[in-house]
Amino acid sequence: MTPDMTRSTDVVIVGGGVIGLGIAWCSARAGLTVTVYDEHPGRGASWVAAGMLAPVSEVHYGEEAVLALNLASAQRWPSFARELEDLTGLDLGLRTEGTLSVAYDDDDLRVLDDLGRFQAELGLVVQRLDGPACRAVEPLLHPRVRGGLLVDGDHSVDNRCLVPALLEAAVGAGVRIVSEPVAEVESGGGHVSGIRLAGGTRRAADTVVIATGSSRLGLKLPIDGVPPVRPVKGQILRLHARADSPLGTSPMPSRSLRGLARGQSVYIVPRTNGEVVVGATVEELGFDTQVTAGAVHELLRSAIALLPGIAELELVEASAGLRPGTPDNAPILGTTPVGGLILATGHYRNGILLTPITSDAITALLVDGNLPPVAEPFTLARFSPGLSK
Repeated sequence: MTPDMTRSTDVVIVGGGVIGLGIAWCSARAGLTVTVYDEHPGRGASWVAAGMLAPVSEVHYGEEAVLALNLASAQRWPSFARELEDLTGLDLGLRTEGTLSVAYDDDDLRVLDDLGRFQAELGLVVQRLDGPACRAVEPLLHPRVRGGLLVDGDHSVDNRCLVPALLEAAVGAGVRIVSEPVAEVESGGGHVSGIRLAGGTRRAADTVVIATGSSRLGLKLPIDGVPPVRPVKGQILRLHARADSPLGTSPMPSRSLRGLARGQSVYIVPRTNGEVVVGATVEELGFDTQVTAGAVHELLRSAIALLPGIAELELVEASAGLRPGTPDNAPILGTTPVGGLILATGHYRNGILLTPITSDAITALLVDGNLPPVAEPFTLARFSPGLSK
């Protein structure tokens, strides 16, 4: 072994978004030495996200398998947030007022009613409201809103507060953060041997966790460990209350809103600091991250149709991120046929929601050698039945 291949850490984590940082923090607390490699830690999809913790409101047909994982992580979130806040002194902006999904017209209501029936069939707790009841819950809604679904247990967190808290907690636990991208994970004899950085430097590693989401462009992995992850573009807007608002008061919703407006899906997520997040498009455009005028127009049109007052807010940011999608829209967690190569990727729409459960599960795997039962269905092996778990 050459001098630059001397192993100096138990675990290398490639990717410093919320998933990578969460695993790093939890693993370091468990007694492992951890190094995270990321050129821009805490950016990417983690920074662009809306921060919804909404396993019930987010449930989709055909994605029933991931529901148990989402619900388990939602239950973990309050204690996870308290641990981070107590450790760092940073407020994560966790909001627990619930989520209201609404329908603008009768066609939208039929779709929402179908979703409500599906949620009920899954045993989820959802309250059906008519139009007046929706406006009693959220008075700023448009008078035309026809009805909705109230989910008290679906919450939100400010992802832009979560990122610095995880960074501080990880560093405080002894995690080393290296702001240099990894170009290749090297292997030999069926096992990871190390990593090669973009600048050519090599580092020995017996265990490498891939937590890069969809930003794996340019990262070379051993062929048997390549996850089937694709980028799914999402454009998102951030608004803020104007100091000189002609309304005199900020037209802020009191809870997260999801809705359909003339067939277009939109969500509106308020923050404790006066920010409102509006999103998000779902576009299969590869690694394109350009913000388009059409997307901004459609998002604002749908949001204003449901909550007219937000037209008075200042538009402060329009951005685009890349969700890591998989063939079944569920994450890929755990081992691969390459010894020492572990995956924690493919979280698609639920990266923020699944941060606690993923951090706990991968830490358990690193420390004890086994995934918790709730995570076992989500290994790479489900896409290749011949692979061992």
